[in-house]
Amino acid sequence: MKKDYYDVLGVSRNASSEEIKKAYRKLAIKYHPDKNLDNKKKAEEKFKEAAEAYEVLSNSEKRQRYDKFGHSGVKGNGSESGMNMEDIFTNFGDIFADAFGEGFSSFGFGRSNRRNKTIKGSDLRIRVKLSLEEIASGIEKKVKVKRQKIAKGIKFKNCSSCNGTGQTVRITNTILGKMQTTSQCYVCSGTGKNVENIPYGANKYGLIKEEEMVNIKIPAGLTEGIQLKVSEKGNEAPFGGIPGDLIVLIEEIPHPQLKREGNNLHYDLYISFPDAILGASKEVPTVNGKARIKIDPGTQSGKTLRLKNKGLPNLEGYGHGSLLIHVNVWTPRKVNDEQKKFFEKMRKNENFLPHPDNSEKSFFDRVREMFS
Repeated sequence: MKKDYYDVLGVSRNASSEEIKKAYRKLAIKYHPDKNLDNKKKAEEKFKEAAEAYEVLSNSEKRQRYDKFGHSGVKGNGSESGMNMEDIFTNFGDIFADAFGEGFSSFGFGRSNRRNKTIKGSDLRIRVKLSLEEIASGIEKKVKVKRQKIAKGIKFKNCSSCNGTGQTVRITNTILGKMQTTSQCYVCSGTGKNVENIPYGANKYGLIKEEEMVNIKIPAGLTEGIQLKVSEKGNEAPFGGIPGDLIVLIEEIPHPQLKREGNNLHYDLYISFPDAILGASKEVPTVNGKARIKIDPGTQSGKTLRLKNKGLPNLEGYGHGSLLIHVNVWTPRKVNDEQKKFFEKMRKNENFLPHPDNSEKSFFDRVREMFS
C-alpha cells in the first residue's frame, strides 16, 4: 500500500505550499542518487517517491482531490505513474538548481544544458460522460480528438541566426573592458531550429489541427471529477519534441433508479399494505441486472435491506460496495366504501395498533447506522 504523501514529505496536512516545497527540496538533496553512490538504487526509489508526493501536493487541484479521495483521486492523471528521472529533472529543474547551484547537471538534465531541453507539446482536456453501468464494469471508449500534429512535408533546419544553439552571444565594450552576454535567440525562440515548407493551414511551427480517434481505457469504480491521463495524445511538439498528454475529466450520468453514495448504491422500494402485512417477493434493479428479494410479513416502512457486493467496485480493487434497499409502505390516497368500512373496523383492533419494540429502529438510529 502506498504511503501517505504528507508522511513521505514529513509535513502536516495543512502545510503551506512553501513548507511543502522546502520539505521536498530537503529530501531531494538527501536522496539524490549522485550523493548516495553506495546505495544508489534505494536512494533513487526514495528520490522518486518524494517527487511523486511533491507532484501532487504542489498542485492545488490535485492536492484537493487527494485530500478528498486519497490515492484513488489522483490515480491515472500524471501521479502514481512511476515518473522516471528525466521527468523529475525536467518538471522540477528549478528546485534542483536552487538546491545544487546554477551549474548543476545530473543524468544529463539541468540548467547547464537547458538550451537543449526537449520541447513538449501542450496538453488537451476533454470531458467523458459515463453511465453507472460503465463505471461499474470499466470500459474502453473511443473518442474523436482534434489535436495539433506536424503537417506532412514539413522540414526542419538549424536556425541561421544562432547556428542551431538556441542562444545568441553579444559582446559589448564597457569601461571595464569587453563584456559577453548570452540570451535566447529571438528568431527561433530558443529552439535552435526553423521550419521549411509550411503548408496552408499550419502555424509557424508547422503544426496543423487534425481529427484523430483515441482509445481511452477507463477502470471500474471511478468517481465524478477524477481525471485520467492518456500519455502523448495531446498536441504534438515542433522539431520532433514530445507530444503533450490528453487529460480526461470523468462525468457521471445520473441513474434513473439508483442513487450513488461512494461505492454504495441506494434504491427506494415501495410496497403495498397487503405486501407489508403478508410478505412478498420483489424484483429490484441492480447496476448490472436485477435481483429478487424477500419481504418478510410485518415489514415496517423505513426498513433498509442490504445486498452485499451489489454496489460499485472499489477503484483500488478492495471489493464492492452494497445495494441498500429502503422499504416504503405505500398508503393509498383514496379508498372505496368497502375498503373504508374495513379499515374503520380495524382502526381499534388490537393487532392494528402500533406496538414498536426494541427491534424497531427509529429514524435517527437508521441514519446513524447508514453513515457508520
